[in-house]
Amino acid sequence: MSDRITELEIKLAFSEDLLDELNRTVARQQQQIADLERHLRELRLQIQRSMPADPAMPAHEIPPHY
Repeated sequence: MSDRITELEIKLAFSEDLLDELNRTVARQQQQIADLERHLRELRLQIQRSMPADPAMPAHEIPPHY
């Protein structure tokens, strides 16, 4: 009986360690997701600002009558 309890205690300790590691991983990934979302918003704003007012006439193209 004592061996079974010891084995269960060992398994519990390993399970707790694994759970702690998984929690740290999830927290780190959540931070990475938040950072990526922020970068994506910034890129969208940059693209919107760089777009010409008239989408039919891109700013980098010369009009055809030139």
